[in-house]
Amino acid sequence: MSELTHINASGEANMVDVSAKAVTVREARAEAWVLMAPETLQLILGGQHHKGDVFATARIAGIMAAKKTADLIPLCHPLALSKVEVQLKADTGRGGVHIESYCKLAGQTGVEMEALTAASVAALTIYDMCKAVQKDMRIEGVRLLEKRGGKSGDFKAI
Repeated sequence: MSELTHINASGEANMVDVSAKAVTVREARAEAWVLMAPETLQLILGGQHHKGDVFATARIAGIMAAKKTADLIPLCHPLALSKVEVQLKADTGRGGVHIESYCKLAGQTGVEMEALTAASVAALTIYDMCKAVQKDMRIEGVRLLEKRGGKSGDFKAI
């Protein structure tokens, strides 16, 4: 198992120096679920939500969040993202919305945190927009699906 990189020799938190790392293309995908009652999902899908287009708002929130990850997560490097995508899909069988985010850049550090932040904030936005009609929605399954590039190599969730 690798060592924690954000802890220095004295046990103190520190920002990792990536200046000697090669610039490579790095990509990451993450997901989250917002589980809800069928009536809540139908309200979203029918476009009848009084706050407006839930999916469009959540998509924009996720993209904005990816761009602000370094402001939210201590010790994250601010990154010049070249692509952020947030896809939302209703799943009536599971009873909710599946969110998948994708982040990409050419840089010296990975974009996993940006992808995870995008999926998480998109999920939180759906919850916020729908909490007036259902407070017991659940946000579940936030996880990294895949990452490519960098010294540590590729990763794909099982």
